Amino acid sequence: MGNPDHSGEITLILGGARSGKSRLAEAIIAQKNGAAIYVATAEARDEEMAQRIADHRLRRGRNWRTREIPLELTRDLPGLLQSEEPILVDCLTLWLTNLMLAKREIEAEVGALIAGIALARGPLVLVSNETGLGIVPDNALARRFRDLSGIMNQRIAAMADNVLFVAAGLPLVMKGRDPASRACRG
Repeated sequence: MGNPDHSGEITLILGGARSGKSRLAEAIIAQKNGAAIYVATAEARDEEMAQRIADHRLRRGRNWRTREIPLELTRDLPGLLQSEEPILVDCLTLWLTNLMLAKREIEAEVGALIAGIALARGPLVLVSNETGLGIVPDNALARRFRDLSGIMNQRIAAMADNVLFVAAGLPLVMKGRDPASRACRG
């Protein structure tokens, strides 16, 4: 668990697509008033994703240093976490997709991620999709993704200080506190 001053506080934000997860995560980090690191796991594999990435960059502004880490999160994140700078990782389910496409050992990667994020010295906000609320997928790969993302989210939620669920732009505190309670929402 994080310190009483919330310096190494870990917050997991879950929700569906376009629910407001990233905006809330950015608001939490923006409260820290200073430079921040945005760890992006997305890859612009088509025009629509390229536009989403551009929109996110524009919204963040100049105080953010972006690190694009679509695959090697367990290798690169622990080094970043040694600073006390606020860090936002967006999004873990995109990272999981990248791991699956690269045929990586998911359980080992998730275990290494959890061990790494436990070392956070500054505020850390992790964004992940909640994929288990919809219909059961009709193919084995999609079902495996849904199951693996659910297991990953459970493991990270268990060690996080705060867990928020976002729907229609509104956060629901599932564990801990809402670190954005003083942030402007809109």
